[in-house]
Amino acid sequence: MKEREFYYDNAKFLLIFLVVFGHFITSFIGKQVIEEIYILIYLFHMPAFILISGFFSKGFQKPGYVLKITKKILVPYFLFQIIYSIYYYFLFDKSELTISFLQPHWSLWFLLSLYCWHLLLFVYTKFKYSLIVAVLVGLLVGYFDGIGNDLSLSRTFVWFPMFLLGFYMKKEHFQKLTSKKGKLFSAIMLVAMLFVIHFVLVDIPKEWMYGSKSYEKLGADWEGGFIRLLYYGMSLLMICIFLAFVPQRECFFSKWGARTLYIYLLHGFIIRYFRVSDFVSYIKSTESYYLLLLFSIIVTLFLSSKMVSTIAQPIIDFRMDGLRQLWQLKKRKG
Repeated sequence: MKEREFYYDNAKFLLIFLVVFGHFITSFIGKQVIEEIYILIYLFHMPAFILISGFFSKGFQKPGYVLKITKKILVPYFLFQIIYSIYYYFLFDKSELTISFLQPHWSLWFLLSLYCWHLLLFVYTKFKYSLIVAVLVGLLVGYFDGIGNDLSLSRTFVWFPMFLLGFYMKKEHFQKLTSKKGKLFSAIMLVAMLFVIHFVLVDIPKEWMYGSKSYEKLGADWEGGFIRLLYYGMSLLMICIFLAFVPQRECFFSKWGARTLYIYLLHGFIIRYFRVSDFVSYIKSTESYYLLLLFSIIVTLFLSSKMVSTIAQPIIDFRMDGLRQLWQLKKRKG
């Protein structure tokens, strides 16, 4: 792997850690410090993931591309919708098992939207000013109350501009962010954003960061589009700040950057169990909030492990390379 490629794997691994950490701390945002950390993370972690995904979608016109993303993204979505439905049935002691592919379970919205974003490239890359059009569409959908969580439509349109921006970005743009000037600017902007979060954003509904609800449901009227535009700006600024400080060299976690889909799909089982366990009340009563960081590190590293990827590969990637290698290794030893 070339040095410049470590940067993207480093970014993806750090982002997936923030996804896990953000989900762990969700039950504790009643405490202001944690609430501010939560807002800081949610302003950019998924938008940054979306932007990087767009950056790596430049080969969308290659033969077999749609079939490839269908196998890699859409099929796992259907499969994990079923698995999570069964898991929730037992975890929450539901009276009836219901499986719906129209309403993505929790974090699975990303898979459905990601698949749609790839397909939307075939349309948006055919005309000029496509990024401006994507932003306008992202702003306008908020005025339609019927566009929401079903089929992840709202998030698909709201966050497509980030995906499209990533598609149009070049490596030189990332290099400018990681330059000395880029890091200095980012450091100054980070301080400014911390003030904005502390004095302004803590009093605004968190749902504005999700992009999953209409303006009416968020308590806004005609001004909803302007508020979302401000959130677009803050998210983009936070993405730039994050990318400026991502290590460019090989790190101990660089190799795990290629396994982020495994972590994303599997960590929900742990998080959902954690939220209904006694750990939540214990951490709140003892104020042992450091455990949230510790749990996040352990879960991220565990789900990044070779063991987990070997076991989960047949389900997620529909390949058995890891199990085949393990079998051949045992045969040699035998």
